[in-house]
Amino acid sequence: MEPIHYSSNDMWWGTLGTVRPFSNFHPDQDVMEIHNALDRKDVGTLVNILTNRNNAQRQVIAAEYKQTTNKDLIASLKKALSGDLEDLLLDLMMLPEHFDAQRLQDAMAGLGTDEEGLMEILSTRSREQLQHINNAFQQRFKKDLEKELRGETSGDFAKLVVALLKKADSPALVQKDVEALAASLSGKKANAAPWIEIMTSRNSAHLNNVLMELELQLGQPVEQTLEKRFSGDFQMGLKVLVQCIQSPEVYLAKRLSTMKTSMVHGIMVSHCEEDLLCIRAAFLKLTGNSLYSALQKHFKGEHLQALLGICRSED
Repeated sequence: MEPIHYSSNDMWWGTLGTVRPFSNFHPDQDVMEIHNALDRKDVGTLVNILTNRNNAQRQVIAAEYKQTTNKDLIASLKKALSGDLEDLLLDLMMLPEHFDAQRLQDAMAGLGTDEEGLMEILSTRSREQLQHINNAFQQRFKKDLEKELRGETSGDFAKLVVALLKKADSPALVQKDVEALAASLSGKKANAAPWIEIMTSRNSAHLNNVLMELELQLGQPVEQTLEKRFSGDFQMGLKVLVQCIQSPEVYLAKRLSTMKTSMVHGIMVSHCEEDLLCIRAAFLKLTGNSLYSALQKHFKGEHLQALLGICRSED
C-alpha cells in the first residue's frame, strides 16, 4: 500500500500540527491491517497507518493489538523493521513525554554530553510539559532528571539547565528586568545570575519585550552581546534560549536544515502534532526549499515515505 500524502489544501483548518486525529478511526480495522502487514512484511502499510494516526490513536492501536493478538506491538515492529525506519516508527509509538525523556537521556549518554540537544528540549517545552517529562524520565530510567543534568553539566550552564527544568512564571516589570540584565553586563566580568533567574522565570511575551528593550538600550542584537560577554556552554545555552523565545520555529528549522537523522526524527516526531506547520514555513524562508523537498534529497525508501507522511505536504 502506498503512503497517503495530502496537498496543503487538505490540511486541518486552525491547527499548527501536521499529524492530527484520523477522522475515520477504527482501531480494530487498523490492528487487523497491521497484523497482516507484519506477516507479509508489508512495510508500506505500517508506514501509512502509523503516520496517519495521532499519538493518542496509536496508543489505542497498541492496546487493541495486545488484546487481539496477545502480542506486544512494539516487539512485533522490532522484529519486522530495521535501521532508521525502525527507529522512526518506534519513536512515533512512544508517549510524547517519554519520547522527550528518551531524547534527554540520549543527549547525556556516552562520553560526551550534547549540550545543545538538552537546550533544544528544555527551551521549547512548557512548564507543564517539562513536569510530565520529568516524571516520565523517573519512570523510564529510574533516575532523577535534575540530578542527571547536574552530573552531566557544570558551572553556570548547569544552573541554567536546572532552572529551565523548573521553569517558573514569576510576574515582573519589563523595565526592571531590562535594568537588571543591563547592569549584569556593566562589570569587567558579566554576571550570569540575573540572566539565569530572569530568562527561566518569565513568560515568553514578557521576555520578548525585555529583549527588544534591551537591544534598543545596548544598540545591538542580544545574541551579539552574549557572544561578547559570555563564553562556552553558557553562552551557547543563552543564545539558544534567546532564539527559542524570539522565534522557536526558526531555531528548530535551523536544526532541521542539518538533515542529521537523529535531529530530524527528534524535531519532526516531537512537534508534528503541535507546530510543525510553523517550522515548515520557517524552513522554507530560511533555506529557500520546502522541508518536504529537502527530505527527498537526503533520505530514501520507506524511511523517506514515513518522514514525508509526518511532514504531510509540499509548501
